[in-house]
Amino acid sequence: MRMMDEGTRRTILSFQKNEITEHLIYKRLSDIVKHKRNREIIKKISEDELRHYNIWKKYTGRDVKPGKIKYLFYILISRLFGITFSLKLMESGEEGAQEAYDKLILFVLEAGKIKEEEIEHESHLLRMIDEEKLKYIGSVVLGLNDALVELTGTLAGLTFALQNAKLVGVAGLITGIAASLSMAASEYLSTKTEGGAKSPLKASFYTLVAYVSAVVVLILPFLLLQNYIICLLLTLIGAVTLIFFFTFYFSVVREIRFRERFIEMVSISLGVATLSFIIGLIVRRLLGIDI
Repeated sequence: MRMMDEGTRRTILSFQKNEITEHLIYKRLSDIVKHKRNREIIKKISEDELRHYNIWKKYTGRDVKPGKIKYLFYILISRLFGITFSLKLMESGEEGAQEAYDKLILFVLEAGKIKEEEIEHESHLLRMIDEEKLKYIGSVVLGLNDALVELTGTLAGLTFALQNAKLVGVAGLITGIAASLSMAASEYLSTKTEGGAKSPLKASFYTLVAYVSAVVVLILPFLLLQNYIICLLLTLIGAVTLIFFFTFYFSVVREIRFRERFIEMVSISLGVATLSFIIGLIVRRLLGIDI
């Protein structure tokens, strides 16, 4: 085993700080999680992180304070978006540390073992977590995708057919509410017909909430502003923003590539909006609408 230089010592101290911070995060989450199996999994990871901290401490010879900002951030994220998202986001941030572990094997005998256990946390233990929200993510996808594609297209078409922000907003709101109720009812019947572990009522609720949330974001500019062109631009920006955040969430919890799915969803939504925009302009010319 080689003598440790100052750069290596700083690297180990950063790992040490990370381990004690994540130990406290996992420990706090294990205390608040009600699901027994989830609690045991998270508690196991918490104990591993503390053991890793003590291994690093043998080589640095000092205690390290946890990162308070990181601790508070991930606890808040877990409350807002669920435990699975929070923990997978935290573990994904450690991918760049894998090469550092390989280098530290020359100085720390246990570095290889720590690396294996960190990989196990991400590839095995976290996938065992059973969170109800994730069972219904398909329903959320259905509601959000349908709202983004259908309502963005509808608003684009109405904008150039009517050229009046308030009329477009009211028409879009009515359309959005009717469509959200229709989608929720369809999801209820679909889930009930399929059978399985999912509750039809909960599936329809998640679809409804996702659809209505998108409706509020997309309609709001037309209800607050006068210039219909600016309203349409803000609506498109809102649609892209929703797609960005949801795609990021989905890519983390389902471990899929963010970029490809984001580009696909944006292309579909904006493509439909562009076609509807053209159709609205044609309808206005053909019918001679002048409001």
